[in-house]
Amino acid sequence: MGILYKILMESWHMLQDSALFMLFGFTVAGVIKGLAPDDWVFRHLGNGNSLAVLKASLLGIPLPLCSCGVVPAAAGLHRQGAGKGATVAFLISTPETGVDSMAITYALLDPLMTVIRPVAAFITATVAGLGVNWTERNRNKVIVPQTIPTEGCTCSGCGCAENAKPRSASLLRRVYSGISYSFGDLLQDIGKWFLLGLVIAGVISAYLSPEFMERYMGGGMIPMLIMLIVAVPFYVCATASTPIAAALAMKGLSPGAALVFLLAGPATNAASLMVVIRILGGKAAAIYLVAIAGVSLLLGLGTDVLYEYLGIDAVQWSQGGQTESMAWISTMGAILLLLLIAKSCWPRKASGGSALDVTTACGCRK
Repeated sequence: MGILYKILMESWHMLQDSALFMLFGFTVAGVIKGLAPDDWVFRHLGNGNSLAVLKASLLGIPLPLCSCGVVPAAAGLHRQGAGKGATVAFLISTPETGVDSMAITYALLDPLMTVIRPVAAFITATVAGLGVNWTERNRNKVIVPQTIPTEGCTCSGCGCAENAKPRSASLLRRVYSGISYSFGDLLQDIGKWFLLGLVIAGVISAYLSPEFMERYMGGGMIPMLIMLIVAVPFYVCATASTPIAAALAMKGLSPGAALVFLLAGPATNAASLMVVIRILGGKAAAIYLVAIAGVSLLLGLGTDVLYEYLGIDAVQWSQGGQTESMAWISTMGAILLLLLIAKSCWPRKASGGSALDVTTACGCRK
């Protein structure tokens, strides 16, 4: 019981540090979802050129999609006409970072890493996407977008299979729908993995010796390679990976090695790799893995140099901890976040869709 209590207390303290930032991140993610829907993203990535790769890398950074959610989105993006390079770039930058993970990075790590993380995701995704475009330069032609009938579009005479235009909802309604999605489906996808990440971070904080980290995982290429080997098969989203990286950093892991874990963990898992192989081919999958591994290691080395140049102690770089005057607010935020995660995971009754759904999808009334 003493061991369990120590782990739970370490996890609870980290939850207190991050809860308010998580709530803020999910709110912003919902607003983005409402203002920039998926079909808007698809329309901007329909060319197999370098500009499409850059746009895919940029657009993927703030989007509220985790490691599992980005897989069908990327498949749909390619089906809608996006080139292979743009699809790979989107598949990498989207799960590596997002507004929610950037908020928790600021809470548990520091402002510098909060900036480095999305920049590193953009660089990794762009290198991979351009690499795929270069190898596919003779075959990477724009795919003719395929019309995908909208589920639930059953109204007669509306032409929803081809020519119908979506009926625009009000700005307030779109934002409300986006926030509902963020604290519903998105929180359901991320919540349990975030809690698992907190438990793992609690175990690390409670039992991993700083002397061990300083001796074997302090700095250099070896710790980064170890983090890469651990992260590639480890299924973890960007948000859930942050408390794990923070716990390792507070024990002495270098910022560069932590960045390697933050980049490689969310972007590489069996599901995303299978999608790349299935829809883009084995060559694109190989570039996908090599780019993530190689660029992550190079950026990790650069991050260590930057922290050393700025004189930031690798052991003290992680923030963590709230002031006493803010402790009650942090506690309320942690309780609220737990309740929202529990609510999102509670079984919901199946719904056949509302009239609004059909109107929005079809452009006519049911």
